[in-house]
Amino acid sequence: MHKYRSLILPVVIVIGLLFHHHIAKWNIFVPYLIFTILFLNFSSVNLKKVRLSMFNFWLILFQIAASISCYYIFRSYDEIIAQGMLVGILSPIAASVIVIACILGAGRETMTACTLVGNVAIAIVAPIYFSFIGTNVEMDFFNSMLLIFSKMAPIIVLPLIVVIILQRVAPKANDFVAKYQGVSFYVWAMALMVTIGQTIDFIYLHGEGNSHVIIWLSVSSLVACIVQFGVGRIIGRRYGDAVAGGQGLGQRNTALAIWMAYTYLNPLASIFPAAYSIWQNLFNSYQLWKHDKATAKDIPQMNTKNSH
Repeated sequence: MHKYRSLILPVVIVIGLLFHHHIAKWNIFVPYLIFTILFLNFSSVNLKKVRLSMFNFWLILFQIAASISCYYIFRSYDEIIAQGMLVGILSPIAASVIVIACILGAGRETMTACTLVGNVAIAIVAPIYFSFIGTNVEMDFFNSMLLIFSKMAPIIVLPLIVVIILQRVAPKANDFVAKYQGVSFYVWAMALMVTIGQTIDFIYLHGEGNSHVIIWLSVSSLVACIVQFGVGRIIGRRYGDAVAGGQGLGQRNTALAIWMAYTYLNPLASIFPAAYSIWQNLFNSYQLWKHDKATAKDIPQMNTKNSH
């Protein structure tokens, strides 16, 4: 099954595209799938080694500054496009980022810290932005923060709490779960298929009469995807982990961004994170294919050396 891993992402993307109307109805299962992904990955982490660093600070700083800057730069051209860029760039790091990042060689502890810090930081910053941008500016900061955090906590915090309890109370049970952390990739592929289906179904339902805005949101999301993966790798390289930097800044929780757009902004702004979801996963598919191809080349060479 491992040798077909690089083909799984393109396949689930195509299935999501072709059968979006039916698959979009499965979105209620996505939180449970993401919980499973994080539970399996956190179980493999030595939580005592998880440390925060300036690496996390620079990723968050870029994200916060870029999102608000793009909003004010593009609002004079089109408010919906500006809102899409704001919510898409501001969206927190994807909960499933650990899966791809660790396959590509990132440190598991580093990605765990990125996931926790990134989500908490955005839960605090997003309500500040939405207090003066969007349709629900009358909502006070505290309630807004609680509303956003309530969407993140069950998915991000709960699996972490369960793993902490297991590692302290039943370490053997935690070790047993950790043996199957590789399954998280296939669980993530299922979640991706549903997310892609939901994305395409949304564009299909709301695209009529808004083609101009949809095109600009899609193009700008592609540019943002390229920039964030690139800048993330530059930052990560300075701290010895380019892969963690690229995935930590480039791979976003687009499902939560779509929800934030619906709740606080013009619903059409959600096209930006919806399109971003497609771009980032196409890029992840390419990265995975390239990684597996390089790994396959190394194995015969190692076997040749061992035979001598």
